[in-house]
Amino acid sequence: MAAAAAAAAPGAGEGPAALPAQPLELKSQFRTREGSYRLLGPESRPRAGPAAAPGPSPPAAGGGPAAAAAAPGPAALPPVRLSMVRLALPPAEEPGGPAERSRVCFNLGRELYFYGGAGSGGRGSRRSLDLHKPIDKRIYKGTQPTCHDFNQFTAAADTIALLVGFSAGQVQYLDLVKKDTSKLFNEERLIDKTKVTFVKWLPETERLFLASHASGHLYLYDAEQPCGAVAPQYNLLTQGEGFSVFACKSKTPRNPLLKWAVGEGALNEFAFSPDGRSLACVSQDGCLRVFHFDSMLLQGMMKSYFGGLLCVCWSPDGRYVVTGGEDDLVTVWSFAEGRVVARGHGHKSWVNAVAFDPFTGAAQTPQPPELSGGEEEDEPPDPLVRRSPAVTYRFGSAGQDTQFCLWDLTEDVLYPRPPLSRARTLTGSGDASVPMPGLPRSLSRSNSLPQPAGTGSARGPPLTSPPALSVGRFATLTLQERKGPSGTEKEHKRYHSLGNISRSGEKPPGGAGSRGRLDTAKVLGTALCPRIHEVPLLEPLVCKKIAHERLTVLLFLEDCIVTACQEGLICTWARPGKAGLSSQNGGSPSGTVV
Repeated sequence: MAAAAAAAAPGAGEGPAALPAQPLELKSQFRTREGSYRLLGPESRPRAGPAAAPGPSPPAAGGGPAAAAAAPGPAALPPVRLSMVRLALPPAEEPGGPAERSRVCFNLGRELYFYGGAGSGGRGSRRSLDLHKPIDKRIYKGTQPTCHDFNQFTAAADTIALLVGFSAGQVQYLDLVKKDTSKLFNEERLIDKTKVTFVKWLPETERLFLASHASGHLYLYDAEQPCGAVAPQYNLLTQGEGFSVFACKSKTPRNPLLKWAVGEGALNEFAFSPDGRSLACVSQDGCLRVFHFDSMLLQGMMKSYFGGLLCVCWSPDGRYVVTGGEDDLVTVWSFAEGRVVARGHGHKSWVNAVAFDPFTGAAQTPQPPELSGGEEEDEPPDPLVRRSPAVTYRFGSAGQDTQFCLWDLTEDVLYPRPPLSRARTLTGSGDASVPMPGLPRSLSRSNSLPQPAGTGSARGPPLTSPPALSVGRFATLTLQERKGPSGTEKEHKRYHSLGNISRSGEKPPGGAGSRGRLDTAKVLGTALCPRIHEVPLLEPLVCKKIAHERLTVLLFLEDCIVTACQEGLICTWARPGKAGLSSQNGGSPSGTVV
């Protein structure tokens, strides 16, 4: 299709011209086992919006359009992102109808749009997010917003802290309530001159945040500390396989507090585990790396089938990490086992966004195994299969092929049992057919795996209880809360396909330097990057074309799913039985066009 072809090559501006001829292909509803999801509408077009409130303009790194409406094409703009925060209002205000309990930030071109509304799941509210008309707008001159994040920990009626990263490398701190509160970090671009790829507040902190750049570095900032007047100098704190961590040389506290360098590719996205202890990073070198954040230890690693990894998320219970990237796949990696447990193939182009649905399935509150009476002693001696509960996870993905997919991760995929026919041959065949203990059954059959004696070194078990953080080791830090990571940029050739991966080098990985690149040919067939046939290949539960431009946003809320595409179309999909929650539920499905 023309849409998929246009989305397959980011940066190509000629694709969208053919898209208006095929509007009927877009889906307005889809069905799952729990019922039908329906697109709410109709929505207004607030492109004119309220009077623009120009924010501080960081120094320009290059030219560009004066407004989003005059942009040369969606593909030339930074990815559209959406951030949401829930306000902690006093209990007395809870039953009061349409009290504004949420704020939404949405970037498009040089503009930031802000929406308000009751939000999803608030008591006393019978409507979903109000995305009909923005309550505020900021236009930046000379640079473009690339990412943003609200501080959920401090959000209240009197303060809503927001971070905004820019294409020129700066990071801005805003307070949507205290309009005069604004700070600009890396204003003179002395810390990093490349675009900010992702920003995130540290969980449950008031002042600390992380910002990653296209240069391949990630910086830890303190919102209350200044940046220096000269370029910072660093001391090496620690380094390991594929990463290094540096502290800023300074007699007085200044930003950045820490600098991480991870792998060879740009750090495209990162995500904290639900308990806030681990940090998952995905880079353009195709690697997922998971660190224990405070002790700066590498806990686990995974390599994409090919190309860079673009997005990452954690399961609600912190057991699994899902990534998406330039191999058109979604990959499920077990944090506890340190291995790839499944891949999902449904997209026809790069996967831009992945997210777990915490409101579907049993992933929120794992239950003990459903056994009758006290028969736990009678279970088969296979701890990998029976020790974990029967949990089903639901997650979604959105791609440059304009398709939205839903995936179910079920017990039979997470804890596979050996086939009966295979078990019968164990007694009469040699040791070569017996799966190695602790190794996935599919991987144990791979001819490219190292010998059993070397298996542990190639893929050691992840650290479940990392060593405690030494206070003396970080005497240069004045805050006892945390520290941070990163990646560097390399362009991926889109014409590669799953069948073009070289199988010539089948040796286990090894010998890489502190930021050495993992050769795909060397890791393919190992636990870092199993072959396609060595792990379960999931089929999407739902796979629908829902936009004309590449999808960049996916957010699961209690009563709806929110998606957005690069042309600025925000779509709200009501969950089964929730379609009546829209304050303006019209007949023709549509979305909010910013």
